[in-house]
Amino acid sequence: MRPIISDKEADILSDMLLPRRTMLYGCAAVGGVLATPLSSAFAQSGDNAPGAAEITVDRARNEPIPIVVPSFGSGNGATITQVITDDLNNTGLFRVISATSSSATPDFASYKAMGARAVVTGNTSGGRVEFRLWNTLTGQQIQGTAYSFSGSAEVRRVAHMIGDVIYERMLGEKGYFNTRIAYVSQTGRRSNPTKKLAVMDYDGANSRTLTNGKWLVLTPRFSPVSNQVAFMSYVNDRPRVYLFNLQTGQQRLLGDFSGISFAPRFSPDGRSVVMSVTRGAGSDIYVVDLASGSKRQLTSSGAIDTSPCYSPDGSQIVFSSDRGGKQQLYIMSASGGGAHRISYGSGSYAGPVWSPRKDVIAFVRISGGFSLGVMAPDGTGERILTKGYTVESPTFCPNGRVLAFCNQSAAGAGGSGFSSSIKTIDVTGFNEHSVRTPTMASGPSWSSSNT
Repeated sequence: MRPIISDKEADILSDMLLPRRTMLYGCAAVGGVLATPLSSAFAQSGDNAPGAAEITVDRARNEPIPIVVPSFGSGNGATITQVITDDLNNTGLFRVISATSSSATPDFASYKAMGARAVVTGNTSGGRVEFRLWNTLTGQQIQGTAYSFSGSAEVRRVAHMIGDVIYERMLGEKGYFNTRIAYVSQTGRRSNPTKKLAVMDYDGANSRTLTNGKWLVLTPRFSPVSNQVAFMSYVNDRPRVYLFNLQTGQQRLLGDFSGISFAPRFSPDGRSVVMSVTRGAGSDIYVVDLASGSKRQLTSSGAIDTSPCYSPDGSQIVFSSDRGGKQQLYIMSASGGGAHRISYGSGSYAGPVWSPRKDVIAFVRISGGFSLGVMAPDGTGERILTKGYTVESPTFCPNGRVLAFCNQSAAGAGGSGFSSSIKTIDVTGFNEHSVRTPTMASGPSWSSSNT
């Protein structure tokens, strides 16, 4: 079997690598959005302070939380209502119940009769939206916040922020709706595609391309701390890793190696990028400091070492390698050396990515087909979440509860029928669904926030 590098990079690099084959408390400003707490006659002391979860995530998976989300009004209010509803429903953890109006004081008796566990009230006027979250069983306000925003461009973001508050107050964990996904936008024929660097909201809205498509791009990776994306580009027909600044639009080469550089990934502090660099028929793992540009080699096995990813604390790196004869997963110190194997299933393993929760590593397994799975960092507890003609490029949402990945279908005669899209799935393997994109899409990378 040909080596699987990462995210279908082997399809393009094979000739080169073979012959060997928010939660917001108090007043806070986020971007152009100002959040202010609301008081209430029903509010208990400290109602805007973090508290215990209303329901656990595991319980919500088995019994989604019934929650009433009424209309926030027309115009921007209708948009906010729809986005919040979609955010909550898409998790598979909530069951949104619609309501025609949103009075200041909920009719708790009627909502309890509907089976609702919580109810939202809210309204929108000009550049301000107010919302409150209530426990229908106790009649207590759980959260109350007003958001001031400027311009229609911020409306969806405000709705995602409200959804994140609801998610956190009900489940006790940070939400992930106010985030973005970098990806590869693909158009044209499969045999000669145009692949552009693109970015969108986590739900597929506000998609925009960042490169003009003159040069092929692959494997975008969001910085965890800044508006930057590392990616591989074929600029001047020389595949290398570049850094794209989302605020300025500037693009710069990252580490001028003599070989091909690919499969970049940021360190947890965002100060460096680890990547693979070809050497002869193999590839080694290097780390590049973003401030100084200094390079340090971490592996020299003579094999194909690729797809490195840091642990959340930055102390270790998981990567794939065929040093044992077949591509498997290994973990080593972030300083290099002492690598030990963690995958022992049949077939090959590729594309590892460490969960922000530290508990599991997601991977792609190739054994008579493609599978997406997770295992503990010590290699135990391997579970397959989904399978497909091709499933690849796993990336975790910030709270580690959901994975986005690329799903591709087989092509028919003449290449017809081929498709490439982004899907999401709960880390336990339920609630798989597609993210709508304006073009075919691959190589997703989830941001830590929508900065």
